[in-house]
Amino acid sequence: MLEELKRQVWEANELLPKYGLVTFTWGNVSGIDRQKGLFVIKPSGVPYETLKPEDMVVMDLDGNQVEGSLRPSSDTKTHLELYRAFPECGGIVHTHSTFAVGFAQAGMDIPCMGTTQCDYFYGNIPCVRNLTPEEIDEDYEKNTGAAIVRWFADHDINPKYVPGCLAKNHGPFVWGKDAFEAVHNAAVVEETAKMDFIAKQLNPQAGNAPACYIEKHFQRKHGPHAYYGQKG
Repeated sequence: MLEELKRQVWEANELLPKYGLVTFTWGNVSGIDRQKGLFVIKPSGVPYETLKPEDMVVMDLDGNQVEGSLRPSSDTKTHLELYRAFPECGGIVHTHSTFAVGFAQAGMDIPCMGTTQCDYFYGNIPCVRNLTPEEIDEDYEKNTGAAIVRWFADHDINPKYVPGCLAKNHGPFVWGKDAFEAVHNAAVVEETAKMDFIAKQLNPQAGNAPACYIEKHFQRKHGPHAYYGQKG
């Protein structure tokens, strides 16, 4: 079942250590088949060096394990909430990458200080609030996803234009049109967090890029008249 998607999700997971986004097993990637209403996710706690396509776990959008002998990622319910709420989301990545987690632990957005971030995110990468003790006790992973969904709804932000966020005191959850784009965006989150950290060390008063830079760089890559890259 979903053999091609399993292979894609496995390949996307293998990119996390390649890009320096995970230590040990601190991360996971999933991808969804919207027509079938099923998604594929990394199994929990399996080292990347031993991971195989056939290890991938198939889940439905009711949270049932449809296929796979291994337990799915402990973050599966978070992925599920995002897939349910963000219909254009085709892949999700969670990591504990160093600089992004640094911002999450500081409780700070990753500010849009330069054109690198403007190319991918239409503004800051938000840091979403802590869960309450009651939310943690009720269903920690599900409510992590629900808090992310609520933040985007409350701020009227299109998750297609800001394809990721930080869960406070936890780390980044990032998405894209498929698993590979989600990994790409997760790498961007980490690199821009690193750039911002360096910029703030050099100049603590440094602020966001001018709004015109954000508008120009995002629109030239994602807008109706985008001209970045090649046609087709």
